Amino acid sequence: MQFEFVGNDACVRMTGDLTFTDHVAFKTMTDRLFGGTDQFVTMDLAKLEFIDSAGLGMLLLARDVADKAGRKLVLRSPGGQVKRMFGLTKFDTLFAVEE
Repeated sequence: MQFEFVGNDACVRMTGDLTFTDHVAFKTMTDRLFGGTDQFVTMDLAKLEFIDSAGLGMLLLARDVADKAGRKLVLRSPGGQVKRMFGLTKFDTLFAVEE
């Protein structure tokens, strides 16, 4: 997985695959993402090509961090395999998902 922050660090654009091997980079990214004061934080998944069960688990952890901080995590534009995984696992009911 690669990531880049957009604007004021309240939005991150993720690309590539999100798998277990990305847990350190994901933690670094979420520390920065939730380090600000914005009420809403966004993960743009439009260019994320693949997610496995560990990647889904990392998103759940990020949601928990957001909840504890009183902030809202929004997942934007999942497509392809990522969108299919969200449908199969009902992640689209656990998160605010923008198409």
